[in-house]
Amino acid sequence: MNDNDNPENNPNRPSVEQINTELDRRVTWQEVKKAIIDTVKNLIVIAAAAVLVANLVISVVIVSRSSMNPTLYDGEVIVSLRWTSAKPGDIIVFYYNNNILMKRVIAKEGDWVNISDDGTVYVNEKALDEPYITEKSLGECDIEMPYQVPDGSVFVMGDNRKTSADSRLRDIGPVKTENIVGKAFLRIWPLTKISYIG
Repeated sequence: MNDNDNPENNPNRPSVEQINTELDRRVTWQEVKKAIIDTVKNLIVIAAAAVLVANLVISVVIVSRSSMNPTLYDGEVIVSLRWTSAKPGDIIVFYYNNNILMKRVIAKEGDWVNISDDGTVYVNEKALDEPYITEKSLGECDIEMPYQVPDGSVFVMGDNRKTSADSRLRDIGPVKTENIVGKAFLRIWPLTKISYIG
C-alpha cells in the first residue's frame, strides 16, 4: 500500500471534519433555497388572493361628465365598495345600458318621492336637507309625481340637478339593487383632492 493512499499521509485529501463541514454547508444552502422558493410561492398566493379580494370588494371608477357637480367632477377617480346596502344620501355606482353611472340615492323602495317646480325634493312628504347641491332644479322630469319607488329599487338623482339624467326620466327610472356595483367611498385622484366621500 502506497503512503499516498492513506488519508492521514496525503495533505491533498480532505479530512472527515472538512467533508462534514462541506456537507453541512450544502445542506444549509439546500434549506435556504427551499425556504426562498416556499416564500416566493406564498407571496404569489397572497398576491393572487389580494387581487381577487380587491376585485370582489372594490371597484375603481372614473367620473365622466358633470351630473355630480359640485360633489364629483369629470376625470376624478373614485373607489367604490361592493356588497354594501344603498341608503338615502349614498352615492352609488350602477350599471345602466352597459354603462356605469354615478348618482345619489334619494329614496329607497316603498318611499314616495315628489319634486316641486322650484326643485325642492320631498320624500314621504318631508323636504330633504340637501347641502350637497348648489342649485335646486326640477330638471328633466317626465314621470308622474308623487312617485312611489318600486320594490327592489332605489330612486337616484345627480347633484347637478339641471344637467343630470336620472330616475326623474322614464328611460332611466329607479335603479334595481341588482344593478348596483357599489357605494362610492373614496376619491383617489387627483392626489390633491384625496378624500372620503360621505
